[in-house]
Amino acid sequence: MEKVDPAADPGLAEALEQDRAREAELAEEDGRWQDAFHRIISGGWAVSLGAILLAVLAGSLMIIVTDEAVQQASGYFFSRPSDTFAAVGEAVGGAYSALFQGAVYNFQAETFAGAIRPLTQTLTNATPLIAAGLGVAIAFRAGLLNIGGQGQMLMSAAAAGWVGFGVTGLPFPLHLILALVAGILAGALWAGIAGLLKARTGAHEVIVTIMLNYVAFYLLSYFLATPGLMQAPGSANPKTPPTPESAQLPPLLGERYNLHWGFILALIAVAVVWWILNRSAVGFSYRAVGQNPRAARVAGIDVSRSTVSVMLVAGALVGLAGVTQVLGTVTTGFGADIDAGIGFDAITVALLGNSNPIGVLGAGILFGGFKAGGSAMQAAEGIPIEIVLVVQSLIVLFIAAPPLVRAIFRLPQPGSKPKKKRSQAARKEVAA
Repeated sequence: MEKVDPAADPGLAEALEQDRAREAELAEEDGRWQDAFHRIISGGWAVSLGAILLAVLAGSLMIIVTDEAVQQASGYFFSRPSDTFAAVGEAVGGAYSALFQGAVYNFQAETFAGAIRPLTQTLTNATPLIAAGLGVAIAFRAGLLNIGGQGQMLMSAAAAGWVGFGVTGLPFPLHLILALVAGILAGALWAGIAGLLKARTGAHEVIVTIMLNYVAFYLLSYFLATPGLMQAPGSANPKTPPTPESAQLPPLLGERYNLHWGFILALIAVAVVWWILNRSAVGFSYRAVGQNPRAARVAGIDVSRSTVSVMLVAGALVGLAGVTQVLGTVTTGFGADIDAGIGFDAITVALLGNSNPIGVLGAGILFGGFKAGGSAMQAAEGIPIEIVLVVQSLIVLFIAAPPLVRAIFRLPQPGSKPKKKRSQAARKEVAA
């Protein structure tokens, strides 16, 4: 770069100095944006989105392979390849279009109320997934694996259902609140057993919670098959009586939709868990124990107490999922399958949400949409609903292998520094 003597030409020297300052400001601004973008793509959100994209691509391949029109067109691919490409586009596009219309918005509906019905069904399906996912996620943040969502849901459903149809003579708000409290407490106490055994005896929570799942299932099956306990009077089927209206969660958008106030309770649970983890001393102790129990103990945190309390909170959240099923979604009586696999799906939701309450909310709605749209996709396009289940399973697989997702999408590793670009003035100086 040509040097300028300030004494000989002060005007040119001042202009060059201003250019250098302006380029430095622009370089600093670009560095801030580059650093922000680097943090975004190196975080867990990018891995989650990449896992979803890879799973959807894999699902598209399965749709292509199993579609009859694609198979027929591929038989004469080399003579008319355009037919094969057209069949592939129609198969994949039709499948995901049906999935969208069955989960979000039905463009073929005559009224707006009918068009948004799929979205309300998605939110209905997402309600227990969000609550149960929060229960799994908060345990994950404390370093515990809560695999007992099924048992906690069954016990909460049994308690809420028994209070619902077994207690009579109470008015609407009081009866509903009593059933809600009973179900949430039952889920908390059932998970608290695993937390207490972990804290006092060192028993591994995975083994204990899995065994408690079996205990809860067979215990509820016994209740449902025994007249005078939970079996509907005059019925030989292992099913409870209907939940009375005084104990039902009221509809959120009217009688025409299945969406009920349980979704609002799930949103409140998201806010509460976010506050606990990020703004409370209890949440700090949970996170400290999850990251390093020995260091937390040295810092004065009672690890045993934190273990028991976090399992109580986790069980209460999963219990909320069971309560919304019994008092909101299935009010005509329920059997031993009331959990509907939600207790295990919650593990996937928590993993996809990166154990973050906001992430769990999004993952729960996504999986609720898969469930609502999968049936529509099968009915409209004849595509097996098992493909949706495979997509969900592949999401878990890719989430469990973040280095693979980062390698495929060339995402930076967490904690790495973004490469700084040289300013124009610096490049000129190097060139000179």
